[in-house]
Amino acid sequence: MRTPRWVVLVAATVLTTVACSGAAAEPPKRAPAAPPSEAAAPPVVVLDPGHNGRNGSEPAATRRLVPDGRGGEKACNTTGTSTDAGYPEHAFAFDVAERVATRLEAAGVRVVLTRPDDDGVGPCVDERGRAGEAAGAAAVVSIHADGAAPTSSGFHVAYSDPPLNPAQAGPALELATALRDALRAGGFPDSDYIGRDGLSPRADLAGLNHATRPTALVECANMRNPDEAAVVSSPDGRERYAAAISDGVLAFLGVQE
Repeated sequence: MRTPRWVVLVAATVLTTVACSGAAAEPPKRAPAAPPSEAAAPPVVVLDPGHNGRNGSEPAATRRLVPDGRGGEKACNTTGTSTDAGYPEHAFAFDVAERVATRLEAAGVRVVLTRPDDDGVGPCVDERGRAGEAAGAAAVVSIHADGAAPTSSGFHVAYSDPPLNPAQAGPALELATALRDALRAGGFPDSDYIGRDGLSPRADLAGLNHATRPTALVECANMRNPDEAAVVSSPDGRERYAAAISDGVLAFLGVQE
């Protein structure tokens, strides 16, 4: 009697091969189960709010020279700019950074700030530039606002160029582009006085030159433009900037909110 094909197929998958001598081989041993993988560590983002609240009162500290990352030197830091009404860039930058941090942390990102408050001096631009490496950051965003002619307006996102290392050669531009796109989506116009299409390649910014992790600097607005001064001076306006910047960072990281 012929054995049905389905029985042969089942037997072939269940039984081990019979040797020519007729002895059955040992059944194959099951490989030990792999241990469950540990949960991936959250990505780290460094936020660098520009300047600091007491930079203006410590000129000796802020004017001392530090390496600029391209073989030269420049001042440790500066006081930044302000609106004509006196709202300072350092306060704007720190407020926006805290708002961005809140949003990123809610999305599962670990955030490191280069300064803990708005009542200090520095840190110097070279130290800020190395902060991403020290923190093991996946991205670094420096937050600023500009002080240009009152008729000029719009944001721009700077990145180090010509690049000095692999992080600057591609990932930094990807981060800058993601931030640019998110700011546009948030209703902010490209700068009409510097850069092109909202992006600005720079060789003179030490904080970008020292970076070995993807790093970009956002100049959110021109604080000397009356219309933009009103936006940066309002909590609602700063929340809009924070939402756009955090959206850009999350898009670069590939993290869903």
